[in-house]
Amino acid sequence: MIEVAINSIRVSLMSQNRIVVLQEKGVERYLPIWIGPFEADAMTIALQNMDVARPLTHDLLSNILEVLDAVVKRVVVTELREETYYAEIVLDVNGREIAVDSRPSDAIALAIRVQAPIFVAEEVMEESAVVPEEGLSLSTKPAGRESEEITTSEEDLGAFADFIKGLDLDTPTGSEESY
Repeated sequence: MIEVAINSIRVSLMSQNRIVVLQEKGVERYLPIWIGPFEADAMTIALQNMDVARPLTHDLLSNILEVLDAVVKRVVVTELREETYYAEIVLDVNGREIAVDSRPSDAIALAIRVQAPIFVAEEVMEESAVVPEEGLSLSTKPAGRESEEITTSEEDLGAFADFIKGLDLDTPTGSEESY
């Protein structure tokens, strides 16, 4: 398993599709996963520590797990099958480890709320990850880190532009689900 962090959540200008970009820790390797707008909003709300009047779905799940003394140990993007990503939420329930099938977006939204680590199976990273050309970087400020200083060169932006141009935003591939 490869540990990742949320690099960014992107919006398609051509459709309602969103992409969560996971970045391998310590390496310039990225895994873009198509997600729905509601899941993107749920992640963004949690990353920005925004207050909501009533618990959202992922907050509710977090509250239920807390009441049941279950702890989210980690979430794992386990596979890519027929252009659909799959994930598991790994729980510790009374000393017993239980893996629960999940959409990656739900697993990631929950992981943000409970501060659990996010992993991607090595096979998934090998098959689907994007690595920028040597000497170029796609790095941006990590999501939820408003206080960190960002330095972006034109070369960095050019690499990101090339990355975006390579995405087919009208026809999701490697999508999490069908829309």
